[in-house]
Amino acid sequence: MAGRGAPPRATHQRARDTARRIDAKATIVPDKPYDGPVPDLPAGDWLPATLTWWDTWIRSPQAHMFTVTDWAFLVETAYIADAFYGGNLTVAGELRLRVGKLGATPEDRQRLRLQFAPDDEDDRPIASVTSLRGRKGFRDLSEAA
Repeated sequence: MAGRGAPPRATHQRARDTARRIDAKATIVPDKPYDGPVPDLPAGDWLPATLTWWDTWIRSPQAHMFTVTDWAFLVETAYIADAFYGGNLTVAGELRLRVGKLGATPEDRQRLRLQFAPDDEDDRPIASVTSLRGRKGFRDLSEAA
């Protein structure tokens, strides 16, 4: 089975484990699209879905911290993405592992200790999520059935 298990929790049962987790430094990345220099995809007959995938990654906030080797890794991954979008589903696992190393999902970013931070004070979150548990009229679906 692929993967590494559940994502790390913010706290642990032992105080020393929680303290060690709090002391671990996160990598802060500006929460804005990357607009710096990027390598071009090698000449070829790329699928439109692959070009969209590439455009998403080169504009992602994670791209702010990419080094030369990370860009090379992303170009290699583009070939795998192209095979996947072309119908070769046997490469899906490798594609998922590779984009996970770059921080594709919130869970991946948590494992990498990668945090997006607003570039200035005007970039505040548009919405926040609060728990509805315990509020009047809230029906917990996990307890139903």
